[in-house]
Amino acid sequence: MNNTIQIKAHAYSHSIHGVKVKPLADDGKEVSIFYDGLLSKAGADKVYLHCGYGDKNDWEKVTDLPMKQVDDGWEKTLHIDTGNSLNFCFRDGSKNWDNNSGDNWAYRISC
Repeated sequence: MNNTIQIKAHAYSHSIHGVKVKPLADDGKEVSIFYDGLLSKAGADKVYLHCGYGDKNDWEKVTDLPMKQVDDGWEKTLHIDTGNSLNFCFRDGSKNWDNNSGDNWAYRISC
């Protein structure tokens, strides 16, 4: 089953379990990720974007990036400098996770 969704630059994707992605450059390498999922709805005071690059089962360059609280959720802008696939999920300051029921999320660049 192919779950690929085409996203236009400078426009958010449809929300998938409280997550939207917006490419900020025509090449797709700079993105804004918006989160209003389980952790946000539970009142988290901090949310981190846990992300890595490469195969969905073998992430590389894994890091936790603090997200900025905005009016209706959390947001993080980042530049994708490694490959063309960003895998991610979210955690709060108490180490509670939202990983899309174990599937995580993936943003793939196909230019």
